[in-house]
Amino acid sequence: MVTREREDITERELAIHGVVDQKPTRTEIDAFIESHEFPLVEGSYTTFVYRGPAEAVFLGHWIYGLPSSQQFKRVVGTDLWYLVMELPPDSRIEYKLQRTHHGKLEWLLDPLNPHKASDPFGENSVCHTAGYEIPEWAQPDPEARPGTLKEMVFESAAFGSARKVVLYLPARFRTTRRYPLLVVHDGPEYLKYSGMKTVLDNLIYRLEIPGMIVALTHPEKRLTEYANHQPHARYLTEELVPFLESELPLLKQPRHRGLMGASFGAVASLATAWRYPGFYGRLLLQSGSFAFSDIGEHQRGPAFDPVVEFMNAFREKPKSVSEKVFISCGTYEANIYENRSLVPFLQKTGMELRYVEARDGHNWENWRDRMREGLSWLFPGPLWMVYE
Repeated sequence: MVTREREDITERELAIHGVVDQKPTRTEIDAFIESHEFPLVEGSYTTFVYRGPAEAVFLGHWIYGLPSSQQFKRVVGTDLWYLVMELPPDSRIEYKLQRTHHGKLEWLLDPLNPHKASDPFGENSVCHTAGYEIPEWAQPDPEARPGTLKEMVFESAAFGSARKVVLYLPARFRTTRRYPLLVVHDGPEYLKYSGMKTVLDNLIYRLEIPGMIVALTHPEKRLTEYANHQPHARYLTEELVPFLESELPLLKQPRHRGLMGASFGAVASLATAWRYPGFYGRLLLQSGSFAFSDIGEHQRGPAFDPVVEFMNAFREKPKSVSEKVFISCGTYEANIYENRSLVPFLQKTGMELRYVEARDGHNWENWRDRMREGLSWLFPGPLWMVYE
């Protein structure tokens, strides 16, 4: 929580630039805006700034545990507003501004902040606190030879319908070689919002992971198919993977076969492995919606009923379903408790486990930023001097 002392400090700092004291002129405010990058990051404190007509301005953020709406203060006699928050280093925070103008509440991207992130619901502004940097391995590297994407349509008997799958083939793909297979839930979203093709290209080029084939899948009814759905598990395990193994040069041992997903996709990955224990030797689970109920009814809505039933059963009788499991979660998301609580149950089974947290929320760039550590641990490349 920001102290009065800290707000005084920030006001004095703004006053140096002629912004707070005695109704600064428009020219002075212009000079202040043009000479800074926003949000202002000063050690462990971050100052959000908005300039414009409004009756009130709030910060709408996705930091679980804090009030979701934080009110700005107005510099008296001006159209300049600011909010000081104490935020830990190495944090990445997505947010929007909430402005009340002429009695109407509006959601806005921060006009002073060029950093944005996208997801299926639109765009958010992004704040990076001290110490956070976008991973260089997640950015296009002109030295890395690109892999290729190929779309295919697969007829599923389990679903009784056609399914779209995008295949990633690594650079220098050869039919005379054999490759690991990674099946990814919500594949198009990982490609669009997490830059997964760029990440794969870079990690393969840097020998941090082996050349691999990746099947990027997409559901038709996500909340149904990903919630411990028998037809979904059958589609992946009895139909899609055997088909790919018959058509592509794949290594067929479980240690070369992985499942990956985020949020409900993580639930789908764990549930599929639970239904077919030992088939997938590698699991990468990101911010899983692993809802459960120890006492009474859960409060997550009817879509979570099959998830809670599955997680309660798994927690009651944990069993080994894979060889290695990598779990990541953001400390600023509501799922952090459920992910932390899953760890000891997985450890009881004897599966090799790695669990990591980051100061981020439930979003695609958080999941991007954890891919290097997860993929290189599950599928280590020659750089790590691991020989199988």
